Amino acid sequence: MSIQWTLIAGFLYFEIAVVTIMMLPIFSPRRWHQFFKSRLFAMFKQHAEWYFYALLGVMCLLLIDAIREMRKYSHTPDSSYVHLDTEMKGNIKLFRAQRNFYITGFAIFLSFVIRRLVSMLIIQDELGIKAEQIIKKAEDAVSHAKTTVLANTIQTEQVKRLDEFKTLLEERENELKEEKKKIRELEEEARKWRLKYEEIVSIGKGDE
Repeated sequence: MSIQWTLIAGFLYFEIAVVTIMMLPIFSPRRWHQFFKSRLFAMFKQHAEWYFYALLGVMCLLLIDAIREMRKYSHTPDSSYVHLDTEMKGNIKLFRAQRNFYITGFAIFLSFVIRRLVSMLIIQDELGIKAEQIIKKAEDAVSHAKTTVLANTIQTEQVKRLDEFKTLLEERENELKEEKKKIRELEEEARKWRLKYEEIVSIGKGDE
């Protein structure tokens, strides 16, 4: 295997390891998001798009080269006119071209898979943060509603007690008015009896 295909194979193994780590529940989306926001990743992130498309362009060229080799060695002349050694070399080259095609194809495919996984992990963490914020706001709203309802209940009870006190006060005022009326009647009656008594006393003195 030549140097470029060795590098592509190593890159493919690296991609498989990265995808496996991302799929395993070892790190939470929050940890991945923190890593993607770290300074180490930020240094790479500045030119990540250029690196990705440059690497993708190189792999596409290698893929085209592998396809060319496959087409070149898949059409061999009649075996009756070809030496066995030459035929074996052609089959080996065809096998290598097919191997290089699959390696490059899977490497390109996993590049898009990793890019999509990174986006999904970031989105999942952002959605988790938003969900926590919404839950916190809902809990605050419920707590505020409970406080408001409790305050309204206390205020309603106070208003109810105040109405009861007003009713009781009005009843006591009415009773007081009745008592004052009775006292005035008694005073009027006592005054009449006193006048009668004075008349009787004055008549008794006149007879003497």
